[in-house]
Formats: sequence, structure tokens, C-alpha cells
Amino acid sequence: MNPTATVILVVVIIVALAAAAFFAGRLLMRRKHLQTRFGPEYDRAIEQYGDRREAERNLVERERRHSELQLKPLDPAAREKYSAEWTDVQERFVDAPDGAVQEADELITRLMRERGYPTGAHDKRMEMLSVEHGHTLDHYRKAHDIARRSESGDAGTEDLRQAMIHHRALFDELLGRTYRPRADVGPTTRQAADPTSPGATGAVHDGRTDQWIAGPGETATPHVDTSKPEAR
Repeated sequence: MNPTATVILVVVIIVALAAAAFFAGRLLMRRKHLQTRFGPEYDRAIEQYGDRREAERNLVERERRHSELQLKPLDPAAREKYSAEWTDVQERFVDAPDGAVQEADELITRLMRERGYPTGAHDKRMEMLSVEHGHTLDHYRKAHDIARRSESGDAGTEDLRQAMIHHRALFDELLGRTYRPRADVGPTTRQAADPTSPGATGAVHDGRTDQWIAGPGETATPHVDTSKPEAR
């Protein structure tokens, strides 16, 4: 092989290796982006499709369809209205847990519709929610399953209490608040005025009513504002 041909071959090899490294880097960046954005839904998609590349193609397609939605934040009046409705549903849990869970499910559906999310087929609804709410979507999935079971009388009171807790996680995010797990709340303990019993985990706070919902195992605990002295 003459020197010129050798040089050309070396250049071709270098370009090919550079191109391979470039595309491998882009693939890795896309994968990290999807893992960060979808959270546990990324692993769920891999389990569902049985192939990482197929799952990632589906997640990218979800992002594309999600970008076409006309999503909008709630104005203060709408947030106040939904907060008040949640409080009413929460209070009715004591006397009618089945009905309260169904109402919570319907309330979230209405909230989704007002925000601009599709509320038709359940699987399509979940796919669109997964793009921005992948880290709390499993809460909604579990709550929705319990709500369906309760329609046929297959859910006990504790199941229904868990459904309310799970519903609250997505409800808060759609409303523009943050679901706070037990580790994120302050050290002062107070019994929750809600459908849950004392000693629960995953406490969440209603800023309008100053009420908390908690899950099993820990106490519902309010956030303590340490930026100023407590009023005496």
C-alpha cells in the first residue's frame, strides 16, 4: 500500500471512530435525560417493552406528543377552588370512604382536564402524565387501581385510606404544590385532621387549611418555618 493510500485509510478510520464516539455520546446523553425526566417510569417502560432501545423510542415519542399539548397553569382562583374541593372530599372520607376515593379520582380527572391533559383512555393518560410527573405517577396508578377495586367492593378501609394518600401526591403536583415525603418535613409532631390515623408515612400538607394527610408508620408532621421566631 502506497503512503497516500495509507494516509487516506488512517483518516477514514479516525473519522469513523470519531463518528461512533459522537453517536455513542449522544445516545448516552439521551439516556441520562430520559432517566432523569421519567424517573421510575423509565425502568417501568423497559420492563413493559422488554428492550431498552424500544422503551427509549417510546419515551421520546411521549415527549414529542406531550410537547403538542396546550398545558396551562391554574390561576389562583382555580387553585383555591380545587383546594377547597379536596378538603371537602377529605372530610367526607370518615363517613363514606368509598365515595370519597371515587370523588378524589374524579377530582384529579377534572384537574387534569383543566390543566390541558387528555382524560380519555387510561393508558394514554398515564403516558402523558409520565413526562412531567413520572416521580409521583405510581402513586396515582395505585390509587386508581384501588378506586376501581372499590367499585366492586374489593377494597377495605385501609386500602381506601392508602388511595387517598396516593391520590394526594399527584393532586398536589397538578395543583402546583410539592408532595413532601416524611423525610422533608419538620420535627414538630401533630395529629392529622384527615381520614388517616395517627402514625403515618408520606405526610402531605394542605397550605390553605393547614391540614395534613399521612400514611402508615409515622406521624403527620407539619413543616416548621425556622426563618423567624415563633409567635408567643
